[in-house]
Formats: sequence, structure tokens, C-alpha cells
Amino acid sequence: MRKYFLLPILIFTTLFACQPAAEENTETNKPTLPNIVFILADDMGYGDPGSYNSESKIPTPNIDQIAQNGVRFTDAHSPGPWCVPSRYGLITGLYPYRTQLNWRERALIDPNQRTIAELLKEHGYRTGMVGKWHLGFDNIDWSNIPAGQEFQGGPTDHGFDEFFGMHASLDIPPYFYIEGNRAVEIPSDTVADNQSEDATTTISGAFWRGGDMAPSFSHEEVLPKFTERAVSFLEQQSAEQPFFLYVALTAPHTPWVPTLEFAGTTSVGEYGDFTKQVDHTVGTIVSTLDSLGYDENTLLIFTSDNGPVWFPEDVEKFDHRSTAALRGMKIDHWEGGHRIPFVAQWPREIPAGAVRDDLMGFTDMYATLAAVVGDTAASDDKDSYNLLPAFLNESVVEPIRNELIIGERVARQGSWKFIRDGGAGGLGRSYGYQGQEPVPPVNELYNLAEDLSETNNLAEDQPEKMEELNALLPVVQE
Repeated sequence: MRKYFLLPILIFTTLFACQPAAEENTETNKPTLPNIVFILADDMGYGDPGSYNSESKIPTPNIDQIAQNGVRFTDAHSPGPWCVPSRYGLITGLYPYRTQLNWRERALIDPNQRTIAELLKEHGYRTGMVGKWHLGFDNIDWSNIPAGQEFQGGPTDHGFDEFFGMHASLDIPPYFYIEGNRAVEIPSDTVADNQSEDATTTISGAFWRGGDMAPSFSHEEVLPKFTERAVSFLEQQSAEQPFFLYVALTAPHTPWVPTLEFAGTTSVGEYGDFTKQVDHTVGTIVSTLDSLGYDENTLLIFTSDNGPVWFPEDVEKFDHRSTAALRGMKIDHWEGGHRIPFVAQWPREIPAGAVRDDLMGFTDMYATLAAVVGDTAASDDKDSYNLLPAFLNESVVEPIRNELIIGERVARQGSWKFIRDGGAGGLGRSYGYQGQEPVPPVNELYNLAEDLSETNNLAEDQPEKMEELNALLPVVQE
């Protein structure tokens, strides 16, 4: 495993004088650690924000403003093309293939694994999480959750001082809120399957699976509730202690349920309206930071956990390409499944309007945040690279990261990409792409510098390069 090299923020600012160090506390003569806010959208496509796709039909002014105020990464990737591996890689700094992703059966993060929340907590941060966990709990019978049930192995057992959110996605029952490690209200009622009448596929629109639900739970109120709780966390903080807030939204993942304020306000149907509401949530968090005086010393990151649920039928109906020129969507191993928008701002540290094409993944957040807080003793047994120089838009002679593994089947090496057993996931064949016959799995090799849309499979022409990248992937267990 390649190891990363961490440098404290003071060393970076000394070596690269174009960016000032963090403000000093005059009483202690020590640098003030920045607050950190990480907003993770759910199933937002690379081509949804206008800053990534000039032809996007969805207005995203607040996300775009972050890009204008800071840095926009063009080659950022989630650790896998769906929810669970992305969150595992982000929180642990490890490739998700290093564990079994059976989140319904157990907590995926081992008790001795150091998370980004624990890393920051050790440096004096107040840590909070709002939103979707989706990394499992221990000893939970999802069909029978009694009052007072303690959820073990969740956020508050892995470095978060506070947690308010849900166990999984907004279309996976049971539906209820968790605060700390207990249910706010047990799911004692039930709700039937739901789907929009005019949805292009069976899992588009206001789709959710029927099951148990808390009596006062409402799918439409979840995004406003998470926005409210994120604002509340910020309002309760003190300038005397740095804070880390992880906001893991359940949107625009299905069900697409925009509130009345946003319904019908875009030309992209429920998805466009819901995505516009996500952008409004981002704007609310940013404006709260501003009003509280935290904006100047806050590293704010916005990204998405993977690609969108956006079928060819949706493109045809709405004339909107949620993945822009990228092929595929969520679950697929083509770029549309895991290349994601990733923007960050940090006044006086990240220069405005920077654009970086560095190869990066969520696992790199562990080493990068360690560098931000000056942790030179952070464990090196992670799949994590310190990308702080890229955030600060510093010149780097060699690529910080030249290789990246996504899921268990995708290997990147520079501009070369190998997909073992082909890029097609399960959603297209199961729910959309009407009339498409199953395609036998075939190894795929692309040079993304020349073929970003992955149209020219070079596997047969470049067998040595294919084998070189295949050797980077985990061995398949028979």
C-alpha cells in the first residue's frame, strides 16, 4: 500500500508564502484551527451543478458560489458507485473493499478504527453529524425496534459528539429519526409502497419502499428537518472551540419529494426541483456560517456520494444530462457512477476560482484533514493521500496521487482506467433502459484523457496496460 506524507498547515504556509497561515490566537500565540463543514449530497450527478455543466437545466447558485469562492475538482471520485462504500471510505480513510458491506447485519466500522471524527476530536474539535448514516449498527432487529433501544456502533461510538439522522436512505424502511443512539420515536406505524404516477422508471420520482414508520414521520419533511438541525448545531457552537459538522443529506436520492416552495420551479421535474432544494440547503448553511461570523475561518466542502439515478428515458424526457458527458449512472462502474462534483472554500487559504484536475477520492479526506490540523502522527495504514497542496492550489511537481481504486472493480492509473467485468451496474438492466438485453461482462480499458465518455474500449489493443491495472485490484475470492 502506498503511504502518504502529512505536513502540518504551518509548514505549508511557510513553504508556500502565497497563502497566509491561519489566524493566530494572540493569547496563546498558536494558530487557530479552522472549523470544518462537510456537506454530502445523496445521488447528485456530476452534471447537475452549473459549475460543472454549463448546459444543466437545474439552478444551483449556492453550490456554484462555493466553486467561485474556492476550488473545483474535476477528477474527484467516490470510493464506490453507491451509498455504503462511499460513506465507509470517507469516514475511515480506507478502501471499502477492505470490509464486507453487510450494513443491515452489523456496524461496518470496527471499534478500533480511527475515523475522521475521532481524528478531529483528538485535536479539540466539537463534532456533530446530521443526516444519513448508512454504515450499520450492531444488534438491531429492523423488524422490531423497541422503545429505548440503544443503537451500537453508530456515529456517537465513532467520534461524533452529536448525531441526528436516519439509519439509511429515504426509500429504505423502517422510517424514523435517531438522536444520539436512540430512536426519537419508534416506527410503530406502517406506510405503503409509493411511486410517482408519471415516473420514467419504477424507481424514479417519489419512490419509496413500504414498511414500518414512526407515526409523525414524513418523507417530505426530512430535508427541511436536516437543514434545521444543521443550523441548530452551528448556532450552539462557540468561537472558543473549533467544530466539525458532517451533513449527510438524503437528497436528491429517491424519493424525489420537494416541498411546496420548490415543487414545479424547474424544467427537470421532481428531480430538478429536489436538487434545487438541496442547493437551497447548502445556501442556508453557508449563510448561517456568515451570520455567526464563522465564514472566514471555516473549510467548507460540498460533494455527492456517487452518481445519480438518471436513466436514458429521463434524459429524453427532460433534456437534462445529470452526468453531463459521462457514461452511466449510480451503481455503474463507468464515470457517471462515481465521478462526482467536489467544491471547497476556505477564505484566505484556498484562492478563489481555482480549478484542479488532481486525481482524488473520498478516502483522501482523512489524510488531508490530518494535515489541516497539523497531525503528523496520524496512522499511515490508510488508503489516504494528503491533498492539502491541491486544496491550496499549490504547484506540485509530481501527482499527489497517481493510482486510485473504486469499489472492487475499477482501477485508475493516471488517465488510464480499467473496469474488471465491465461497467454496467444493476439499475439499468433491472429498472430502465427499456428493451435492453443483458450484456455479458467484458473487461474494459479506457484512456480518459482522450475518451472521457468511455466509448472506445482499448482492452484488446492494450493487454499489458490492462493487466498492469488489474494487478492493482483486490483478488477476487472464488
